[in-house]
Amino acid sequence: MCFEFDSRPPDLPPDLVRAVAGGAKAELLELESADGTRFSAALAGSAADSDVGVVILPDVRGLYRFYIELAERFAEAGRHAIAIDYFGRTAGVGERGEDFDFWPEVQKTTPEQIQADAAAAIEALKERTGVSSVVTVGFCYGGLQSFLTDMNPSLDLAGAVGFYAGLRTERWGITSPVDRAAEIRGPILGLFGEADEGIPVELVEQFESNLTAAGVEHEIKLYPGAPHSFFDRKYEEFQEACSDAWRRVLGFLDEVDSRVGGRQ
Repeated sequence: MCFEFDSRPPDLPPDLVRAVAGGAKAELLELESADGTRFSAALAGSAADSDVGVVILPDVRGLYRFYIELAERFAEAGRHAIAIDYFGRTAGVGERGEDFDFWPEVQKTTPEQIQADAAAAIEALKERTGVSSVVTVGFCYGGLQSFLTDMNPSLDLAGAVGFYAGLRTERWGITSPVDRAAEIRGPILGLFGEADEGIPVELVEQFESNLTAAGVEHEIKLYPGAPHSFFDRKYEEFQEACSDAWRRVLGFLDEVDSRVGGRQ
């Protein structure tokens, strides 16, 4: 598991707030994927205009309070954002509660289904907010999916971010992005904890080496002493890493924004 159910996203560093805090409450939606599946999403529109929006790909719990609030934090940072759930096909719609038995549902997902749902979320985000381009931001299982989604040319992503993305993928039955680095379209940003027991530093370094060899534009950051799921408000000892991660993600979005025409 990535986060505990009572986890909350870290606050934005004050200098990165670009819209009024509390003025970007997320709206719960039901979207329809290409195969007719209804699935849940949470969209937070920002009071600040931007060309580049964010599709949030959660951890294995799917859409729960952490990611709804994270969409709101992105909106406060001036980015329209939508977080999606993975389990509309097998567990119906709605925000996931603490008692949700997520693991059997995770095992029923496929990258193709998640990418189809991401496509519907991208369309909804563009229609409702006017963004022209989208970056995926994923966590753990969602970080893996963020990198896999960036391989799909039909989605035409402007980039992908992965927080402690799953690079050991045997349990998912998926080929690791480490071995598919040349298929990533980029640019990508990967944020990892050096003390993450599930993602060895050597594997992260191999991923970075393969990206370099493939000519994929990338940035990989390893945070010393940080565990898996360090991006959590209650982990006071990792506040510096959380602030740095916010700065890197928002800086990445600003750089993508400059490439697609800058702010309106």
